[in-house]
Amino acid sequence: QMKKHCQQKLLIQMKTECVPCSLNLETQCPAGYTKITNGTGIPNCRYYLEVKTHTLSFLGCRHHCMKEFEQPECCQGHWGPDCMGK
Repeated sequence: QMKKHCQQKLLIQMKTECVPCSLNLETQCPAGYTKITNGTGIPNCRYYLEVKTHTLSFLGCRHHCMKEFEQPECCQGHWGPDCMGK
């Protein structure tokens, strides 16, 4: 008998908030996500500080996080909510 249900693996990536690089060592990814960058992360973003009437922009760091997610799907040749065959 052929399998009706197959698992589709999806990788979901996200980035943490941009913060001063010196503060980014302790940054954690959200629950369920794995940090895929090391140390202070990647210095590829800007964060802003408001000082009186001015907004200052600084180079900051953020981490990249990844989550593996399995999505059930019907195998090839099957369809519908119960994955019925031909």
